[in-house]
Amino acid sequence: MNTADLGFARVDVDREHRQGLPEVVYGPGKTPAQIAAIVRTLLTHNAGPVLVTRVEAEAARAVLADVPGGRYARGARLLVWRPAAATGFTLAVAAAGTSDGPVAEEAAEVAAAVGLTVDTVTDVGVAGIHRLLAERDRLAEADAVIVVAGMEGALASAVGGLVACPVIAVPTSTGYGAGLEGVTALLAMHASCAAGITVVNIDSGFGAAMAAFRLAQVLRRPASGRPASGRPR
Repeated sequence: MNTADLGFARVDVDREHRQGLPEVVYGPGKTPAQIAAIVRTLLTHNAGPVLVTRVEAEAARAVLADVPGGRYARGARLLVWRPAAATGFTLAVAAAGTSDGPVAEEAAEVAAAVGLTVDTVTDVGVAGIHRLLAERDRLAEADAVIVVAGMEGALASAVGGLVACPVIAVPTSTGYGAGLEGVTALLAMHASCAAGITVVNIDSGFGAAMAAFRLAQVLRRPASGRPASGRPR
């Protein structure tokens, strides 16, 4: 497996071949100069989209000045170069409430950047269950659904009981004291009586989008078993 040693980081330049997507850069803890160096390396050694997550606006401006051609999605705190063309895999991203919006936006922006067709459904929390039922057909048409919810996390179970496609649940830290910064929603989603729900980490819209991407990759996988966007050897 190939890496590019930058001194402060060893960039996995072989990941696109193994998994169909270049290594994604986690922004926090890195300086704009370090992020820019890693991005340039990934752009040079790979053909697919290059993403940097959790980047604040000031750092994003500095990186884009150093590495032109990218785009910053402020709400998702995401930097993207060379976004992938849509593959036809439809992903619905359903957010329980407006307060869950930033996590849902991260999921939607990451998914769109890696080539999924995204349909965002907002403010369908179970406190007004009629709002969810009004979108039932829309959710059922998706190839997968990401559910983003805080508080008691009940939306994941509700959606899981309505649709046949894979459901990926994202607990958020939205809520009051007994919500325990998202732990209550996390445990509730894990304990859901709706069978087969996948649960990712608290506030990890990125993790949910990557789970959907992996599902899409399996559907697109050629007979050789190599990821669809992997580079030939």
